[in-house]
Amino acid sequence: MSERGVRRYARRQVVAAAAAAGAGAVLAGPARAYGSAGPGAGSGGGAGVFGPLTVRPSDRRYADLARGANRRWTGTPDAVRLAGSADQVLAAVQEAVDSGRKLAVRSGGHCYEDFVTSDDVRLVIDTSFLDRVGYDAARRAFFIEPGARLGDVYRALYKGWGVTVPGGTCPTVGAGGHIVGGGYGALSRLHGLVVDHLYAVEAVVVGAGGTARKVFATREEDDPLRELLWAHTGAGGGSLGVVTRYWMRSPGAGGTDPAGLLPRPPSELLVSTVSWPWEGMTETAFCTILRNYGRWCERNAAPASSSSSPSPYASLFSQLKPAHRSAGSFSMTTQIDASVPDAAGLLDAFLADVGRGAGVAHRVDDRRIIPWLHATTSWPGFTAPDTTLRFKAKSAYMRKGFPEDQLRAFHRHLTRDDFSGPMSLVMISAYGGRVNAVGPADTAVPQRDSVMKLHYVTFWRDAADDARHLAWIREFYQDVYAASGGVPRPGDVTDGCFVNYADADLNEARWNGSGVPWHELYFKGNYRRLQAAKARWDPGDVFRHAQSVRLPGRA
Repeated sequence: MSERGVRRYARRQVVAAAAAAGAGAVLAGPARAYGSAGPGAGSGGGAGVFGPLTVRPSDRRYADLARGANRRWTGTPDAVRLAGSADQVLAAVQEAVDSGRKLAVRSGGHCYEDFVTSDDVRLVIDTSFLDRVGYDAARRAFFIEPGARLGDVYRALYKGWGVTVPGGTCPTVGAGGHIVGGGYGALSRLHGLVVDHLYAVEAVVVGAGGTARKVFATREEDDPLRELLWAHTGAGGGSLGVVTRYWMRSPGAGGTDPAGLLPRPPSELLVSTVSWPWEGMTETAFCTILRNYGRWCERNAAPASSSSSPSPYASLFSQLKPAHRSAGSFSMTTQIDASVPDAAGLLDAFLADVGRGAGVAHRVDDRRIIPWLHATTSWPGFTAPDTTLRFKAKSAYMRKGFPEDQLRAFHRHLTRDDFSGPMSLVMISAYGGRVNAVGPADTAVPQRDSVMKLHYVTFWRDAADDARHLAWIREFYQDVYAASGGVPRPGDVTDGCFVNYADADLNEARWNGSGVPWHELYFKGNYRRLQAAKARWDPGDVFRHAQSVRLPGRA
């Protein structure tokens, strides 16, 4: 059996507990050694650790490893280094620095832009084999390595301890980039962002002298490296170093029972998918549905702790997904904790609120109660379309429901006759709740009073269609935000963009006429603090791409 075959076989086995030199680390994933003698110790290496493996252009595997999920981008690196330990990552970073080659890091490969595949990247460090998930008793925290896919993270945490992190709904996304960008998902209204539960990171950084080293930073008040931890709560990937391990523990969680240290998801969910046909859909009816949805999100965005009468909808998460008319219809997917009193009645009331006054009845495509883990890793309701395609995406945070000019722009571009794109849509997520219980400077994610998060995306297959799809989504986005320079400038209604939905158009004046630079759209007032962290932990700007945090004084 090949190395990869052995590894896959190991993953299918019942994972045994492993204790290393007093660390008491319980592993979920391939049974490899883990050494951690106490605070500050890292995931260096040892017997059974994969790699390192270097793949060069002459290797038959190169074509796969030189690209990520977005087929618009194919890299031309001199080599791809597959690392299976923090020590191997450290060696690869030092090699790149010593040879003067630009490096980039990949975990799950879902980067929206060419930050890993640009022509100047000569060494790609692939962390997909750094994929363990488990519990570290010495730190009373769960660890997640960057190559672990979100679906595997959820399975390991839930099957092993009945807990989870409130991360994204695409199970193939790598934890490495997802967490450092802020990370949200279907449980975020109930439990906040993933980074709200981040306790520590181990990262490879490069000092002023060009020497790479591993550092360990926690959120403890007396930790001298605490700012490095803070910077990893939303700065986005590829800016400060290479994360080789995350540790998760909810703030205020006490005791030594792992089952009490992270959120416990609902046992079962009542899930729903409904749709509306485009045939016969008037502009008035369409705008009514979107207007109602936005107003519902406004009414139900406050965190439960901030109100004497909290919304009974804290556990409800929904995505309204208006798609281009060429798709034939558009849908809305919803989940709610099935154990909430009268969950079915709450769902019915929500559906009625969204459709009220539209004059167009929705069609019920799916409605049932299913176990949480199945809903999160297998149910297709929230899973993104196939990302082995070409795509372009944009984002927006909304502080209020949709103004009338935005509603009309939505209808205008989703019904254009000069464009056809059945996989061209906007995923409008209900937001807020516990996300909004955290201060804007407590993490690097400053958008903490939003009611919706928008994900504009268009997917296509053929390179010949690039210009058509790019033109459509750019024109659509600019029209929606025409009143604020073509982007969702922070203000009374909109509040900037989400760094994990990277959009390099924000760097260009022809697409961003707001006068607000891309980094302010992502980070607002937190950017200066991120720059200070950059100056301390990456003074040589080793980790850089088109939207990485800049050193102070640099554009």
